[in-house]
Amino acid sequence: MTTTPITPVARDRIERLLAAMRGRRVAIVGDIMLDRYLIGDTDRLSPEAPVPVVSVRSSRSTLGGAANVAANVAALGGAALLAGVLGDDAHGALFRTEMAAKELDDRYLVTVADRPTTTKTRVIARGQQVVRIDEERDLPLESNDVARLAVVVDAILASADALVLEDYNKGTLGPALIRELIAMARRRAIPIVVDPKYHHFFDYAGATVFKPNRRELEAALGAAVDLGREPAAMSRARERLSVDNLLVTLGADGMVLVTMDGQQWRVTSRAREVFDVSGAGDTVTAWAATALAAGGSVREAAFLANYAAGVEVGKAGVATVLPGEVLTAYDEQYDAIGRWRRGGAL
Repeated sequence: MTTTPITPVARDRIERLLAAMRGRRVAIVGDIMLDRYLIGDTDRLSPEAPVPVVSVRSSRSTLGGAANVAANVAALGGAALLAGVLGDDAHGALFRTEMAAKELDDRYLVTVADRPTTTKTRVIARGQQVVRIDEERDLPLESNDVARLAVVVDAILASADALVLEDYNKGTLGPALIRELIAMARRRAIPIVVDPKYHHFFDYAGATVFKPNRRELEAALGAAVDLGREPAAMSRARERLSVDNLLVTLGADGMVLVTMDGQQWRVTSRAREVFDVSGAGDTVTAWAATALAAGGSVREAAFLANYAAGVEVGKAGVATVLPGEVLTAYDEQYDAIGRWRRGGAL
């Protein structure tokens, strides 16, 4: 098997896809997190221990995990339907405040009283992260909470155009719930995009697009994946996972897409400038799912998502990407019918 460069999508087709993506309802289910940042200065060590004393000057909070995928869907013009669990705590209340600030609907969030809201607090001094404090309980949800969440998602899928399963191994998505949600979506002929971590890889059988990174895939398979020497390894991986399409992100090397018809496509990175890779995977997930929801093919979805990721990594921190930014990036590299502009920046 050979790996073929993915065919560029013509500009007018991209415009039609972007128009069709507006208003598409994308259900996002998975681990939601609150990202907090305490920013300050340090000029001395603590007398209590050999650690810096940070004087906090400002703080901010952002949506993380599956909620960042929802924010990306909303930014590109889709309707994000986010379902997951929050604790009955101050961080859960702050999370809902951040949802409201981004005009995201929080009515599909399930509150679990004895479980803390997953929160990652980063202490930053002089532009550098000093320490990260994680507050979480990554044990699987109790069966009654799984049932509550399944009822919510079933209601959402009645009007959804796509389903995203965002698994950060924090306990929201367990094997039984995963299989139930995939069955729900397949009964409704809704495309399913999965962004996995290291656990549950083989529980996502039936997904439309399964999107691990290379390191996650290698860990699950127990072997290195050498695309240069053995490109057929990707096809074998897709078959072992029992998914329709396998989209493997390769960082600066772009992505590889293995489709259900046996073809293998290389998607070259289109980043103009890499400033910060944080959140790029969430951008790919959001754009791919919304493009599929709008009727795009898997190859078109991968092409668009790759451009969106290229824009995202050129921004500081976790960021969202607007449709106009993707069109601008496309115009820098291709003409209207998808021919490479000589001298176009990669």
